[in-house]
Amino acid sequence: MELGLSGKAALVTGASRGIGRAVALELAREGASVFIVARGASDLARAAEEVAAGGAKVHSLPVDVSSEEGAAKGVEAAIEALGGLDILVNNVGGSGGAGRFDGVSAEQWRSVLDQNLLSAIWCSRRAVQHMRQRGGCIVHMNSICGREYCASAPYTAAKSALTALTKEMAIDLARYRIRVNSVAPGSILFPGGSWERRSRERPDAVQKMLREDLPWGRFGAPQEVAAVVTFLCSERASWVTGATIPVDGGQGRAF
Repeated sequence: MELGLSGKAALVTGASRGIGRAVALELAREGASVFIVARGASDLARAAEEVAAGGAKVHSLPVDVSSEEGAAKGVEAAIEALGGLDILVNNVGGSGGAGRFDGVSAEQWRSVLDQNLLSAIWCSRRAVQHMRQRGGCIVHMNSICGREYCASAPYTAAKSALTALTKEMAIDLARYRIRVNSVAPGSILFPGGSWERRSRERPDAVQKMLREDLPWGRFGAPQEVAAVVTFLCSERASWVTGATIPVDGGQGRAF
C-alpha cells in the first residue's frame, strides 16, 4: 500500500529506543525525512545511524522536550533542518515508577505529567504555529492507561488527559487541515525497556501476567505500534482524526 509519505518532514520525540526508534525507522522506510530527539545522546546517535543506514535523510538532537524551552529548541531545529514540518510524533513518556495515589510524591507527579502530557503540549504548540500554514499530522503516544484504570495514579491521569487533549486538538485544529490522533499501546517489550527489566527481576510474576492478562500470551513489539502510527501519519488515514486507537493485542478491557 502506497502511504504517500515520500518527501514528508517528520519529527519523532523520545526516539532513541523502543517505540520511538521503531516509528522513526518506519517513517524513513516510507520515504519521510526524519528528525529525532531524545535525552540520551549516545543512544540517540545509534538510532540515527540505524535510520540513516536505510538511505533516509535523518537529523538528531539531544534535548529534553518535557520542558517548554527544550520542546521549542527541538521543534525549531527540526523545522530548520528539514525545511518544514508535516508530521509530529509525541513519544516521550513513562511512569517513572510512580504508583498509587497516596504513595506518590509531588516530584513524581510533576515528572510524570511533564513527560507524558506537557511534553506533547509544548511540542505541539510549536509545531502547530508552523503547520497551520500547510496542514499536517500529530500523533500522541498514549496508553491503554489513558482509556481505563491502571495502578499508577499520575500515569493514568496524564494519559487520560492526553486522550481528551487528542479530541480537543483534532476538532480545534481541523480548520488548519491538521489531523490529531493518539495510539494506545499495551505492554510492549524492547531492550532497555521496563518490561525487559521486570522480566529479569520478577520472572514468575511476568509469566503469570502473560498467561492471565494478555490474550495472545505475549508482549507487543515496537514495530507493531510503529506500523499503526505510520498509517495514521499517511494520506491513507486522511479521514481519521480525534481517535485514540488501541494497539494492545486485546490487553485493554475498555469498550
